[in-house]
Amino acid sequence: MTPKIRKIVTVVDETLTEMGQKVDPPVKRAAAIAVIENPFAGQYVEDLSPLIDMSVELGQILSEKAVAALGVPADRCESYGKAALVGENGEMEHAAALLHPKMGAPIRKTLIKGAALIPSSKKRGGPGAELDIPLGHKDAAFVRSHFDGMQVSIVDAPRANEIMVAVAITTGGRPLPRVGGLTTDQIKGEDGLR
Repeated sequence: MTPKIRKIVTVVDETLTEMGQKVDPPVKRAAAIAVIENPFAGQYVEDLSPLIDMSVELGQILSEKAVAALGVPADRCESYGKAALVGENGEMEHAAALLHPKMGAPIRKTLIKGAALIPSSKKRGGPGAELDIPLGHKDAAFVRSHFDGMQVSIVDAPRANEIMVAVAITTGGRPLPRVGGLTTDQIKGEDGLR
């Protein structure tokens, strides 16, 4: 099943200073959000494979748009995350079907690598509801400097029979990290953890 996309919104945020300190290089975060029709709104359906299948196309479209918005080569991207916000006539399992079984592969393909699990969140809400997209380093989950998040909202989405699906990608971790842990220069990128 092909997703019926009403709109795509791309948001870029670039941090140049933090607490009066220069962030060098600046950290850029981009989120690409698709507002799609929920084919199962208002009904219980046992087989959610159509949503699972459409997540492949959404993962590719959204990750490519996020990387393009950052304006850097894909191999310079450092962290990622995904999230979905289901309108009131949908269920949380609709978000899970979009985010989990198949969406990760096209995101990793866009980024060339991605050994770590892609952090995700699911939520239900109406137009203008805020969606928090969790972020983590794409190759090593233990890199604390990249434990972060990006908040997005769309004033007219999701409507009752829609789902907002988002992918966020960054050029770095939190600005001025200093809570210890594995650093980016120590990453092996083999097991997704270190």
